[in-house]
Amino acid sequence: MKTLTAKLLYCLLFSLWVSSISYSQKSDLNIEKKIDKVIKNMTLEQKIGQLCLKGTSSRSKGLSEELKNEVRLGLVGAILNLTEPNLVLEIQKIAVEESPTHIPLLFGRDVIHGYKTIFPIPLGLAASWDMELVEKTSKIAANESYSRCINWTYAPMVDIARDARWGRIAESPGEDPLLASRLGVAYIKGFQGNNPSVPGQILACAKHFAAYGAAEGGRDYNTVSISESLLRNVYLKPFEAAAKSGAATFMSSFNDLNGIPASGNRFLLQKILREEWKYDGFVLSDWNSVTEMIPHGYAADEKEAALKSASAGLDMEMTSLSYANHLKTLIAEKKISEKQLDEMVRNILRIKFRAGVFENPYFKDREKFSLLNADALQTARIAASKSCVLLKNENQILPLKNNQKIAIIGPLADAPREQLGTWIFDGNKEDSQTPLKAFQNSFGQDNVFYASGLSHSRSLSENGFASAIAEAKKSDVILFFAGEEAILSGEAHSRANINLPGLQEKLIAELQKTGKPIVLILLAGRPITLGAVLPKVNAVIMAWHPGTMAGPAISDILLGLANPSGKLPVTWPKEVGQIPIYYNHPNTGRPADPTTFVAIQNIPVEAWQSSLGNNSHYLDAGYEPQFPFGFGLSYTTFSYDNLKIGKAILKNNNIEKLNVSAVITNTGNTPGIETVQLYIRDITGSIVRPIRELKDFLQIELKPKESKTVQFSIPVSDLAFYNDKMELKAEPGDFKVWIASHAENGLEGDFKIE
Repeated sequence: MKTLTAKLLYCLLFSLWVSSISYSQKSDLNIEKKIDKVIKNMTLEQKIGQLCLKGTSSRSKGLSEELKNEVRLGLVGAILNLTEPNLVLEIQKIAVEESPTHIPLLFGRDVIHGYKTIFPIPLGLAASWDMELVEKTSKIAANESYSRCINWTYAPMVDIARDARWGRIAESPGEDPLLASRLGVAYIKGFQGNNPSVPGQILACAKHFAAYGAAEGGRDYNTVSISESLLRNVYLKPFEAAAKSGAATFMSSFNDLNGIPASGNRFLLQKILREEWKYDGFVLSDWNSVTEMIPHGYAADEKEAALKSASAGLDMEMTSLSYANHLKTLIAEKKISEKQLDEMVRNILRIKFRAGVFENPYFKDREKFSLLNADALQTARIAASKSCVLLKNENQILPLKNNQKIAIIGPLADAPREQLGTWIFDGNKEDSQTPLKAFQNSFGQDNVFYASGLSHSRSLSENGFASAIAEAKKSDVILFFAGEEAILSGEAHSRANINLPGLQEKLIAELQKTGKPIVLILLAGRPITLGAVLPKVNAVIMAWHPGTMAGPAISDILLGLANPSGKLPVTWPKEVGQIPIYYNHPNTGRPADPTTFVAIQNIPVEAWQSSLGNNSHYLDAGYEPQFPFGFGLSYTTFSYDNLKIGKAILKNNNIEKLNVSAVITNTGNTPGIETVQLYIRDITGSIVRPIRELKDFLQIELKPKESKTVQFSIPVSDLAFYNDKMELKAEPGDFKVWIASHAENGLEGDFKIE
């Protein structure tokens, strides 16, 4: 009877699954029929209009009569940076009720890590390694945006970043393709939900396609030259995950890739995205990136730029006007066919239908979604707390004691605008809760002594030093809030040196002379080189740019109300000369070896010139980072024991799985969260393989002295990589596996694929 019931239940579930597929197929078919009908009744000019994303800068206000008239004629497909709801509804009414096509507009905005409630920058959220949390933050951002008549965001950015000099590392998910892929999917799910037409959800945009994070020298907009296997094995993986998770739109990047600008790159936009991944959303350019192919030297003029982008498969042009000015002529000259144009329009209309803007052009129920509500602020507080990474805690100086007198020093202790970080067009500093205010509330005014010491992070004036030192002498412990102002990271804000700017290092050195212990709290959009600072401070917390609730979140961490659980999503360099630095690098013929490495100060004077026994390193910086990928301390400690591998020899097929487990124990006296990481190394391959690759991770919460067995199950197919023939294959041979707390440690085992 039980068997029969199980079979009936299985049959019922299977029929429901088939029905859902059938419904989905019917829905898609209905949309395609609707698109056919719409396109059939459009003029050439109106079709071209759908390819045009028009608007103004992020700071502009108002609505021009020129734009209204263009919409009235059906010559605009979407609008950028219009954020006043009454104006959005006004121009949407023109599109729907007065234009000949009656096609609603999309309204786009850079909502990167929150709309009004600002969450940690994406690199900070990546440090949480918490996908449910990331999904919730983007859902809140979607709800707030929708309430203000925005239905499309230009996020998530899923560019792999291996260079901390690059300003846009702040927006990135870090250096690892697996972590980046999972983060991208979480953002997309939060923004779009299971159905982007549901009120409160908005369309996502995976950007920047592709390899933008590999820009030479970490300079924004710069050239990228990488092999196709590296492109496929690392830089494209998060984009493929985004495409397969249903990201409604993609954005092309500013850079050229191996000589071809991304906005005119047929290999990326057609071969990879459309043919291999079967992507059916639409692709838009980044701001003016179509016409910027002219200074790139890839297009002679605006008309050629339009031809190359349209031929490559770029559907919508952001702000520049090459499509509007030249596509009609290019079609008349038969350089672009009207069928190609129809496909571009079809891609855009498909997303508009899926987003439900035809049925809901006026943002139905938007009044149900509020800004900065209690749940949003609490989520922002938790997100900022979980993003904090404890990098040093000498003699367990943290958490602080309730009876301590504290000196709060530094240019970012009470900087409400700066704590919000990059890309927060709609966030207000008035909504920020700063660290100074939070500690004054926690400890009381009489136990908190404050002096900024420096007016801002870049300040070169010592005028505030004396007051900072005087306040520090009254305290039991100094909390120094250092880092970068928000404007020092983000687009076009690359840095050649990534040390603490201004006189922050000098002020720390002066404070050390007081003999008081120093806790360094970093608020920055990137890793900061700390060579001169690290020996002078007793503890370090990387808080990134934490957002609206920075103060309460950091206070929670420092007081021990929350136990630090963040792990680095990027490798942290000792010095800028080590960059690019990343954990998943290939070996060399002379890999770095601690037994043979000789530091610059240990080389004898007049040493015999020889390279025998030398390896890949810097004489002055060695070969290790300051902190490895995946690293992060806690107020408790964890032990890793009893590694078990299910089968030591695996078959090379789509069924076989590698099963690995270990016992993780909280050996301390405080409850804590540990992110357990699984790394694998393919020892020998047809192309050189990374020394480690993250293949899975799990977060577990353990009470003091509690143990849990963590189990991983990895399909052999997940060990496949693109070889020199661009074949995606898992190769037979010997492998190593680690269950670890970061990329440079762990329990090690071996297995083989036959």
